[in-house]
Amino acid sequence: MKNAGQLSRRQILAAAGFVGLATLTACGSGGDGSDSRDLSKKQNGAMKQYRLGDRFQATKALTFSTLHNNNPVYPTRKSWLLWKEVTKRTGVTLEIVDVPLADYEKKRAVLIGSGDAPFLIPKTYHPSEVPFVSSGAVIPVSEYVHLMPNYQAKVKKWQLEPELDSIRQSDGKYYLLPGLHEKVKSGYSLSLRTDVLDKLKLSLPTTWDEVYGVFKALKEEYPDKYPMTDRWSINTPFPCGALFGYLGQAYGVKAGWSYDNLSYDTKAGKFVFTATQDAFKAMVDYLRRLVAEKLLDPESFTQQDDQAVQKLLAEKSFAISANPQELVQNYRYNLNKQVKGAKIEMIPVPIGPAGEVVLGGARLENGVMVSSKALKADTFVATMQFVDWLFYSDEGQEFCKWGVEGVTYTKTGGTYRLKDGISLMGSNPDAPRDLQKDFGFFDGVFTYGGGWELVSSSFSPDEKRFQDAMAKRRQLPIDPPHPLDSAEQEQATLWDTPLKDLTIQNALKFVLGKRPMSEWDSFQGELRARNMQQLVDLHNKAADRFKEKHA
Repeated sequence: MKNAGQLSRRQILAAAGFVGLATLTACGSGGDGSDSRDLSKKQNGAMKQYRLGDRFQATKALTFSTLHNNNPVYPTRKSWLLWKEVTKRTGVTLEIVDVPLADYEKKRAVLIGSGDAPFLIPKTYHPSEVPFVSSGAVIPVSEYVHLMPNYQAKVKKWQLEPELDSIRQSDGKYYLLPGLHEKVKSGYSLSLRTDVLDKLKLSLPTTWDEVYGVFKALKEEYPDKYPMTDRWSINTPFPCGALFGYLGQAYGVKAGWSYDNLSYDTKAGKFVFTATQDAFKAMVDYLRRLVAEKLLDPESFTQQDDQAVQKLLAEKSFAISANPQELVQNYRYNLNKQVKGAKIEMIPVPIGPAGEVVLGGARLENGVMVSSKALKADTFVATMQFVDWLFYSDEGQEFCKWGVEGVTYTKTGGTYRLKDGISLMGSNPDAPRDLQKDFGFFDGVFTYGGGWELVSSSFSPDEKRFQDAMAKRRQLPIDPPHPLDSAEQEQATLWDTPLKDLTIQNALKFVLGKRPMSEWDSFQGELRARNMQQLVDLHNKAADRFKEKHA
């Protein structure tokens, strides 16, 4: 394996139906179903007939380079069964360009800029692919999905076209193959000490109004404590990014880790600046009220994660943001060791003014860029067929997640069980081997998306209840495409970052009471002085142009 920088690998392309040798020389005029480039000399190692559901098997031994995120939780090993089994099943050897997690963004840019990028460049979050489009360093993958039957079948079956439209560039093409989900998979919500609530005869809240009521009751009973302290504020652009994110969802606005300066107003039929929305102001005011009434620890926005968790374990607080893994492996596990009879549960995101919703576009995950070097190689068709099988076929996704049946897991009906002596994310702390660390499966570079049955197959009972509840919620509309050309993108970047910084800084000032809500209009004026309206107008112009061109 090479050692270069970092990244996490995952999926790439697909197409529906049958691809025979004759169709590998496309004759259309672009678009997702055809390609104007001659691929007849790029079929080295490719299958002449590669259909939906087929396992890709190279007709000769091949090697494909891929960027790989070396995660310190499960450091990359040459001995992983994953690598050996990929070669055994497909005839492809993966040449790993291994990059440390902390250096990924920088290393990816350096490798691409220097022309040394591997064929496959995973773990890319839209719109991170945009800077590499104009140089031609990465290919418009939407032009080649006709080579990927599994990818295209999932797009069609799960009706993901609107989501894919949202990542298209000004030329109508997209340059990133995203992870595809059948259903929305939510990540974060509020967790509470249920034993304490039971003692006070309080029910788990289902709305944010009820959260406020529960916190008030806790404060009355424990006046010297904060009902909630929170985390995920350090090394992130939006402090308390999880809390802002799922609270914003309840208000129907982008916030926290989901924050974007631009939001589409469906009633007005145009883009607006997110922080000018009434719902954004209401969300900020809700958090301000919690802090002002000492229901939310103000140190939440500055403290380290372990400080927040220690307050929970020391019973200085009773609620904290969670994801299903942290709930089980950290909060519950450690509470059980330190506090007799302690119980903690993660609830579905409390309902707010927007109703039972999740944000639009949540069925796409980070994805893979394909280097222009891969397109120039005579193995390009085989590359796309391989990616389609590994990342988008049912068999490939099951393999990447669970490993080899009979070796790492067994399956009865739809139930997967790890073999004795193997643990996954702390499921069996005494097991001598770990599915990720010792075998390389369930690697975030390769394990993304899929059908709900597979995605939910690794859920703990807690996560299953949470995800089942969230999956029933209505997805908010997806923003229409509004891609900028290269000159517009350069200008927008000069405006976008200062506006985002100003928004985040002032949102925190309002929440913490360092700036009164009576100055909200003044804050809006400060945004306008930083070219807010120019940025909005630029994107609305781009949206209109795209709509006219691709109507």
